[in-house]
Amino acid sequence: MSQSSKLAVDAMGGDHAPDAIIAGLDIAAERHPQAQFLIFGDEALLRPILAKCKHLTGRYELRHAAEVITGDMKPTVALRLRDSSLRRAIDAVLAGEAEGVISAGNTGALLALSKIVLKTLKGIDRPAMAAIAPSAKGDVVMLDLGLNVVYDARNLVEFALMGTVFARIVLGLPTPTFGLLNIGSEEGKGDETLRAASNTLRESPIAGQFYGFVEGHDIAAGTVDVVVTDGFTGNVALKTGEGALKLVGDLLRQVFSAGPFAKMGYLFARGALKRLRETLDPRRYNGAVLLGLNGVVVKSHGGTDALGFAHAVDVALDMIANDFNSRIADALTAMDHAILSEAPVPNQNG
Repeated sequence: MSQSSKLAVDAMGGDHAPDAIIAGLDIAAERHPQAQFLIFGDEALLRPILAKCKHLTGRYELRHAAEVITGDMKPTVALRLRDSSLRRAIDAVLAGEAEGVISAGNTGALLALSKIVLKTLKGIDRPAMAAIAPSAKGDVVMLDLGLNVVYDARNLVEFALMGTVFARIVLGLPTPTFGLLNIGSEEGKGDETLRAASNTLRESPIAGQFYGFVEGHDIAAGTVDVVVTDGFTGNVALKTGEGALKLVGDLLRQVFSAGPFAKMGYLFARGALKRLRETLDPRRYNGAVLLGLNGVVVKSHGGTDALGFAHAVDVALDMIANDFNSRIADALTAMDHAILSEAPVPNQNG
């Protein structure tokens, strides 16, 4: 990561802001010694907290923002707050003062402000939200997770392109596989939009990475590295998975506290259970990314603690360091050239 890499931070967004946000930044600063931070929020509140952070010393610039976008504020209202910590952080990306922005605050406000202020990359019709989830074979990328309820085949193709680039950067996979989430794996399944997207992808530059259609159980099985779907379906799948993980954790606690023999069994299984808990720790998967915008935009879970926020910062800095948007632009150019080369040549004698 270059010395000029800088992340704009909304320090006032989130259930545990600003303490958890700044503590998370301090953890991330130790992991990324060359990163710089542009922090927005209530200066009177933030300065005493920042003074206790040894890894952030000399690595940040603090800018006062008089307004705060609350978690229950409607996006239409948030758009009118020009001096909010979230708006100022996004404006810094637009002005070129930072290469990305992170917030644990109001999701709707972050989406609305990012789309209006930063706008989408050239060639991207709609941005998509991507995040990482656990699977039997390792981490899996899922997108879209809630931005696009209305979509077409071109949007799914764009999501696939952005998702594979994201997986290369964040998961370190040179040629990640991907699939379209469907109600069945057979080619004839799904609606016309899914089938049209599948046909385009099978003729695209990333056709070799395309698995085909996948079903809901394939997400946890790790059948592919990237699961591509629309925002409505993706959000339902993500929330269902989160609920299932919580249920497993609750059941395990009940099982191992059911009686003296169960508690004895816990003593023997404690090491394995610790590894399981670390693997399924939701903080490890914190940091959803809005792909397709002119700048890196990362949404941290609002209720996360410092460690979880630090992971989201890790994701943002990885995206910046690997020049994510330029790689998306290259992938789009290759896709467009492939589509144009296959288009029928007009009859010049007409």
